[in-house]
Amino acid sequence: MQQRWLKFFKEAETLDDASLPAWMQTPEMRQAMSTLKQFSEKELAYHAYQARQNYLRVQASYQADMDEKDEKAKLAEARVERATAEAERAHAEAERERAARTAAEADRAKVQAERDAANAELERLRRLLDQKPGQ
Repeated sequence: MQQRWLKFFKEAETLDDASLPAWMQTPEMRQAMSTLKQFSEKELAYHAYQARQNYLRVQASYQADMDEKDEKAKLAEARVERATAEAERAHAEAERERAARTAAEADRAKVQAERDAANAELERLRRLLDQKPGQ
């Protein structure tokens, strides 16, 4: 009996529970093989569970990384949009200033033209006054 148990502990891993050798054909050995099979199935189930948990942790990590990258991309896009809007506002302001300068230059030119016309009229009138009667 003791020899049978020693052999079981040494060879149980390699035995096929569907076709057991003659020395295993006792109720105790069949029960031992059944218990071993249950332990093996539980161990396999445990490893499958651990593998699934590891997979879920890796997936959650990937998702968190993707979410973080998406958030950073959205923030960068918002900064670009703000910079673009600011550049457009600055451009519009520069255009308004250029238009104001152009209008001011046109006003100065008009005033100068009116001044020149007034001076020319004054000069004409002076010449008329300086003319001696009868000349």
